[in-house]
Amino acid sequence: MSEISAEERESGTVFAPKFDSDGLLTAVVQHVDTREVLMVAFMNADALDATRKTGIAHFFSRSRQTLWKKGGTSGNTLAVSQVLVDCDQDAVILLVEPAGPACHTGARTCFYRELDCGALQDVRT
Repeated sequence: MSEISAEERESGTVFAPKFDSDGLLTAVVQHVDTREVLMVAFMNADALDATRKTGIAHFFSRSRQTLWKKGGTSGNTLAVSQVLVDCDQDAVILLVEPAGPACHTGARTCFYRELDCGALQDVRT
């Protein structure tokens, strides 16, 4: 796709994702009902395409350098209800219905610790 103007990117209706130099977008994953942040991951063009085609969240693993379907092994998939795109089109929010814990540790969310006086404190309830 050809480059679009900043005005079109910020105010228009053309979806033209602005991937970083590594070909990635930041994806913030939130629960569709509570808006709780469940995880943050990265998407390349293939992950974004697979997510849009299947309705199940796919991401790009920076450590493994591969596409992965969230829950492909555990069954804890994320059914995508809505994709929100930020003003620069370089980040997205996926509003999802999780089929189980979002975190690989088994926690509901990956954000289960708070930084308090230089130490991490578990804030799970």
